[in-house]
Amino acid sequence: MTESKENKNFLRISGIPDQILSEQQARQYSPLTLAFLGDSVYELMIRRAMIVQGNRAVRNLHDAKIRLVCASYQAAVSDQLIFTEQEQSVFQRGRNAVTANSIPRSAKPADYRKATGLEAVFGYLYLSGNSRRLRELSGQIWNMQEEIFKNY
Repeated sequence: MTESKENKNFLRISGIPDQILSEQQARQYSPLTLAFLGDSVYELMIRRAMIVQGNRAVRNLHDAKIRLVCASYQAAVSDQLIFTEQEQSVFQRGRNAVTANSIPRSAKPADYRKATGLEAVFGYLYLSGNSRRLRELSGQIWNMQEEIFKNY
């Protein structure tokens, strides 16, 4: 197996079907299920971007990661991203699926809803195999740090 083929499949589990879903199939999942998956995809992409910047103390990596994966940051970037029509639909479904009793005390309700919407988009894109768009959105989010943190 070539290295690029191995890298492409590194998140797959042996014995679990390797099927990429169509966009229509991915949209059939509940928005909270998409957000459940998207939370991990988003965090993994942020962690990878941090690591390739250079070797740092784990505590510094953790502190920086917390700033980039918290609901307030995700809400701020979701206000600036331009989604496709399908992504916007998934975002709205994710945002609207959050119930008041599921919002952590540490998050503002509006921020948590937007963050859930963003994570739903990441889950949707991952399930439908749209890695190009995942990388594009992640790059935009990564490059918004300076602007977002000026307003904190």
